[in-house]
Amino acid sequence: MIFSCGEALMDLVPEPVPGGGPMNVAIAAARLGAPASFVGGISTDHFGDLLWSHIESNGVDMSLSRRFDAPTARAIVEHVPQLRFRFEGEGTADTMLDSIDGGLVRGPANVVHGGTLGMFRGVAAEAYANLAAIHDGLVSLDPNVRPRMIGDRAAWDAFHERWLPHVDLYKGSDEDLSWIWPDRSPEESAAWLLERRVGAVIVTRGSAGLSILTPAGESFAPAPTVEVVDTVGAGDTIVGVVLTSIVEHFDGAAIDLGDISSTVWQRVAERAVTAAAITCSRAGADVPFRHELDW
Repeated sequence: MIFSCGEALMDLVPEPVPGGGPMNVAIAAARLGAPASFVGGISTDHFGDLLWSHIESNGVDMSLSRRFDAPTARAIVEHVPQLRFRFEGEGTADTMLDSIDGGLVRGPANVVHGGTLGMFRGVAAEAYANLAAIHDGLVSLDPNVRPRMIGDRAAWDAFHERWLPHVDLYKGSDEDLSWIWPDRSPEESAAWLLERRVGAVIVTRGSAGLSILTPAGESFAPAPTVEVVDTVGAGDTIVGVVLTSIVEHFDGAAIDLGDISSTVWQRVAERAVTAAAITCSRAGADVPFRHELDW
């Protein structure tokens, strides 16, 4: 099972659309045929009902998620008249999941994924970091940096550092890596992560494609040319494709990224950019289903 941990929220653009990186990853994995679970706090308000229904209707397991009598976090895009982004996330339900039963998650064939806002917000950030620390399967992290939502850089760095010793798969855009480690190029940051025994690093470069780097070398896939509607959810789609591909490759056996050949990594990279291009061709984080890909 792929356990994706973090936030589910509403993007108001201006109509409400379900959002949140970890939620998108869980849905992407489920649509691609993987057993996927979303682990997070969801409000009992109207938006929370919409989120719960959206996640569950996509075949995602919700048994480790909990409802809280607190508002749903909202990301609001306004035109006043300039484009302005506003986030309302004080005391919201996504920050309130204070414990997770690690015994239900542990297992060398299971995946724990985290990142985006859930990595550093509220008591939930502690629960997710603790889960990553005890997990005996694959740990995946996509920091998916949102600088305008990070009020305390030191606190963000502290949670990021708590995850790093346990991470097997790290995904970051070139912009993410430049923000996290401004004194290094994205390539230098990827090499540094591999030196710290991260098994594979995915570096995304938008329309320039992506690389998957491992100790054995690099697999590169250029991005297909599509008419872009928006890029919301493209990175989450990539994570969902890669995690689903890994789980299928090991087919219930213990996951060891060192056992994946360069040929398989190349196929995964090409599959990931194709899926992300489909997401970019549609409005919102409408990630593709398996039948839409040459899997």
